[in-house]
Amino acid sequence: MPEGTWIATLDESALREGRLTPVYPKGVGILLVKRGATIHAVRNSCLHMGCPLAAGKLEGYVLTCPCHDWRFDIRSGALVDTPELGLSTYRTRVDDGKVLVEFHSDPYSQAAGSVAEATGGAS
Repeated sequence: MPEGTWIATLDESALREGRLTPVYPKGVGILLVKRGATIHAVRNSCLHMGCPLAAGKLEGYVLTCPCHDWRFDIRSGALVDTPELGLSTYRTRVDDGKVLVEFHSDPYSQAAGSVAEATGGAS
């Protein structure tokens, strides 16, 4: 996939390990989750009824929707019980202490993809 546009969201220091952090680059609801050196970014809206996943519960890499308990793997966006369905995911990187999220032409229909490790600028 060709490289998209990288949009700054927040300071990396604002992310805490395992905490669900909603951001809204370009008005798109995205949920950032830091696990070790990796920052995962998924759509902040459940596939089922659009409930905000930022109000959900994270156990390991599984994010549970607060409305109807749909479970998603934050690494791939896949619905745990039906992996052929899933949330949009976004690549991330850190530049100069800022977390950037990669967007393509239509961020709402962005295909699921891998996230980059937060390596201080490497993608």
